[in-house]
Amino acid sequence: MSVDPNSSAADRSCGRRVAITGLGVISPVGTGHRDFWSGLLAARSGARPIQAFDASGYPTRFAADVPDFDPGAYLDRKDVRHMDRFTQLGVAAAQLAWDDGGLGPVDPHRTGVSMGTGIGGMQTLVDQLHVLESRGPGRVSPFFIPMMIGNMLAGQCAIRFGLMGPNASVTTACASSGHAVGDALRAIQHGDADVMLAGGAEAVLLPIALAGFSSMRALSTNNDDYQHASRPFDARRDGFVMGEGAGVLVLEALDHAERRGAHIYAELVGYGRSADAHHMVEPHPDGAGAVAAMQAALADANLAPEDIGYINAHATSTPLGDAAETAAIKRVFGAHAYRLAVSSTKSVTGHLFGAAGAVEAIATALALHHEVLPPTANLENPDPECDLDYVPQVPRPLAVQAALSNAFGFGGHNASLAFRAWPAGPLPSAP
Repeated sequence: MSVDPNSSAADRSCGRRVAITGLGVISPVGTGHRDFWSGLLAARSGARPIQAFDASGYPTRFAADVPDFDPGAYLDRKDVRHMDRFTQLGVAAAQLAWDDGGLGPVDPHRTGVSMGTGIGGMQTLVDQLHVLESRGPGRVSPFFIPMMIGNMLAGQCAIRFGLMGPNASVTTACASSGHAVGDALRAIQHGDADVMLAGGAEAVLLPIALAGFSSMRALSTNNDDYQHASRPFDARRDGFVMGEGAGVLVLEALDHAERRGAHIYAELVGYGRSADAHHMVEPHPDGAGAVAAMQAALADANLAPEDIGYINAHATSTPLGDAAETAAIKRVFGAHAYRLAVSSTKSVTGHLFGAAGAVEAIATALALHHEVLPPTANLENPDPECDLDYVPQVPRPLAVQAALSNAFGFGGHNASLAFRAWPAGPLPSAP
């Protein structure tokens, strides 16, 4: 049964309705949600040869970085010195979202922050280890710990905007910011806040991380054609492309947003989470955990499977992951799986790790808002196990009333978010 879009907050099983009123993105294909969206629709790969260090001795020598990011455009000089790159990216994305949402003075006790990162301040850790080894313990920075720890993005956002409401950080690998957005939804639904900054950031394009993922054989090694290396669902996919970036959404109680005349991109209506309980890094082969997360998101949103017209898939371009997610979609949606559209924006952005869930939530909200589905770039030879409609190569104009966005992480962590178009239209399953 589908929810009545005109029902009051009191009629909703999970409390108040939640609108998305601001978007901030810093990504390999664009800064700001407009440039980001243009990059997705152009299927313009963010992959490029690594310039930050000599990668010539590595199996993979390319990544999707943000080469033009200038933290000084968002932060004063002292703050830049006292923040790891992941925090710089995240605070900058939060500022973009805040400005885009038109947030003026807010009640600080009713406004909070929920942020995710999979790894946190790895650059700071590496730098200070070098200081320790070369110059001794007395020269390690007193800012080392507060710059490195993963919760500092949420803390710095609260400091910057003076927000004293709920404040938390999530670390569930590549599902981190998906969970952070879902947790922020809960905070508003349950009356703990009226407005939440929700999202995440990651910046781990470093020699040690590249070496580690290479040793796992998780990365594409298509060095000769790096712009087409991220190819989710393609039979020739050979691993993901490392990326960096940040995404932050302004989530706001619908009644609060309407009172101030806020622009609404979409409505966030459901959140599901689960665990595979299967393996450190491999997904459950039949997608059992992903199935549970998607079903929970649908139930939370009071949506029927046939209400969903689009899924922004987690699909990272790994052989096991893409096949498992496809199997999970088929289990959840049955015959409708072949009627809905699925795409992976990681084909363009690369894998942004802990930031991926939020950045892809933004892509999903924009797809509903603009009535265009972003494509799966580089899908040229579909894997026989991946036989759904993946919107290959080019965007598709299509008005969709409801969508899901998936985020899955090492350790078997799964998050699924459900969205409704705004203004709300009739759903296919509505009587």
